[in-house]
Amino acid sequence: MKIVFLDVKTIGNDIDLSMFDTLGEVVKYDFSTNEQVPARVSDADIIILNKVQINEQTIGLAKNLKLVCVTATGTNNLDKDYLNSHGIAWRNVAGYSTESVAQHTFAMLFYLLEKLRYYDDYVKNENYVNDTIFTHFAEQFHQINGMTWGIVGLGNIGRKVASIASAFGANVIYHSASGAPAQEGYTQVDFDTLLKSSDILSVHAPLNEHTENLFDAHAFSKMKSNCIFLNLGRGPIVVEKDLTAALEHEQIAAAGLDVLCMEPMSPDNPLLKIKDSKKLLITPHIAWASVEARTTLMQIIFGQIKEFLRRDNQNAETTI
Repeated sequence: MKIVFLDVKTIGNDIDLSMFDTLGEVVKYDFSTNEQVPARVSDADIIILNKVQINEQTIGLAKNLKLVCVTATGTNNLDKDYLNSHGIAWRNVAGYSTESVAQHTFAMLFYLLEKLRYYDDYVKNENYVNDTIFTHFAEQFHQINGMTWGIVGLGNIGRKVASIASAFGANVIYHSASGAPAQEGYTQVDFDTLLKSSDILSVHAPLNEHTENLFDAHAFSKMKSNCIFLNLGRGPIVVEKDLTAALEHEQIAAAGLDVLCMEPMSPDNPLLKIKDSKKLLITPHIAWASVEARTTLMQIIFGQIKEFLRRDNQNAETTI
């Protein structure tokens, strides 16, 4: 049994992967280009990857390949028709990062809501040393209690964020871009109501035909000028040039992004123009990546492979 990791660096050097050695020969590549994949998987039984494209061009020569494991929830990089037509199974992982992404949502919110960069700089620049009075609150901030928190994408992560926001005293509303029926216990609203009502608006939705470019100039024009916008879903849900304009023209108060249309960030991304950290916070797609979430992710992948091999062996014995 040969298992090949095609982009193991996307998991991180700090996660113990030794358990996979119990399954057979393990080969790890830090990263793989599409051109490098065919040679690297030619004799692989199982491949584990995150962002590598899996299609006839990359795995067409992999005659032993039985299983493809994606270390993520999204599977847009898999040609599922090709895999199915060649009897190659595939697995992805959902739910491993719910706590991590919800936590990062609030980390980004508090940074922007309470102007933490400003106050940290104020102290570190020694402006607070021998200051006039005991306090300094030149940059206003407000309580979450009593605010309206709007959510797009009420899956596991969205519901977790809703629960925490409610605990802080926020009035939580949500919109289903796909038009799914209302979820019991949550207040569903149309998109216009979400935009016009939300003091905080966070996105936790997948990228699909319903959400691509959902937040464009028209959407931002309807939002409250005090709104803090957070995108922890997928980058192309937001039209980045329109968000840049909305921030520059103060149509909204601030934005926090953990995802971008192009990752790593393109040098011509219009958001690079905004240097004011009170208006914009961007983190490099790390919300999912707590140590605990990445550990859970790889434990799930390991379990999926063990279960697949168990069933494969059972089927082989049945046909003998």
